[in-house]
Amino acid sequence: MGRVVLVTGVSRDLGLRFAREIATDPAVDRVIGVDIVPPRGDTTGVDFIRADIRNPVIAKVIVKEEVDTVVHMSVIATPGGVGGRATMKELNVIGTMQLLAACQRAPGLRNLVVKSTTTVYGASSRDPAMFTEDMDPKRTPSSGYSRDAYEVEGYVRGFARRRPDVRVAMLRAANIIGPDVQSPITHYFKLPVLPQVMGFDPRLQFLHVDDLMAVMRFATLSEGAVGTVNVAGDGVIMLSQAARRLGRTSLPLPPFAVAGLGSLLRRGGLADFSPEQVAFLTYGRGVDTSRMRDDWEFEPSHTTASAFADFARTLPPGIHAPGNVASADHVLAGLAHQLARGDARG
Repeated sequence: MGRVVLVTGVSRDLGLRFAREIATDPAVDRVIGVDIVPPRGDTTGVDFIRADIRNPVIAKVIVKEEVDTVVHMSVIATPGGVGGRATMKELNVIGTMQLLAACQRAPGLRNLVVKSTTTVYGASSRDPAMFTEDMDPKRTPSSGYSRDAYEVEGYVRGFARRRPDVRVAMLRAANIIGPDVQSPITHYFKLPVLPQVMGFDPRLQFLHVDDLMAVMRFATLSEGAVGTVNVAGDGVIMLSQAARRLGRTSLPLPPFAVAGLGSLLRRGGLADFSPEQVAFLTYGRGVDTSRMRDDWEFEPSHTTASAFADFARTLPPGIHAPGNVASADHVLAGLAHQLARGDARG
């Protein structure tokens, strides 16, 4: 019989897309998708079970459905869609703890695949040119998505020690980009004007969404995919290069003003500017992918530059959305007003 694969986070686009794609593989017998709300869109080939991974009932699902492979994709990056930061942390960290506890008690489990993120490395002025998997962040993440991912990875490593009979693969994916990807970084590049920290031109590294699907499939089905690996397209591009390729105008601002503008953009619903996003757009980040190529023998089909080009081709040059110009002008005018009053520092 083929694999029985359980995929978490199928109410979100990436989780559902992966569940549908892995269901078409001849090595897979069944795919079970779990989440707290039903997925939107086509669920062909996926058996959806409404379950909260924060609840111990997930252990019964894994045992009852005879799951041998768990793919954890429900660590979320933004609090907006789940009701706030407290709920986001509970879903990410407590949810992962309960899922791993369920996996611990599942005698038939043989494979665990976890989608993590290069955000665990942070972004600071002390960073190396390229992070390898054996490096720790120069500053331990203290909040937000990066902190959640950092804690999740710790729990996964603990599980791997307790269940050496289970093959564990953890993928630290660079920022995902592609024509249909909705994320903080794609929302940023869709702004009519790109706010940029004055005096900085960060290096950016991307992973095309098609390559994410391919490497997740590889990690799920290949016995040789073991351990933690950085996953990203080859090369980097500078933020200034990205702006030029999009036909966008950059707006250089001092750091405190970028943070103030980020708060206004969040309230205006234009982009999600977390402190970690501001740090990334200040210092950038690069990761070494030698282990992905040498140990896993996986090669992405897109470089960072070609992944960004595929995303950019879906956007008209210059002002991306004419209907947003007034909103953008309003946001910038509001920032100017706050700066004049000295409120932006708060």
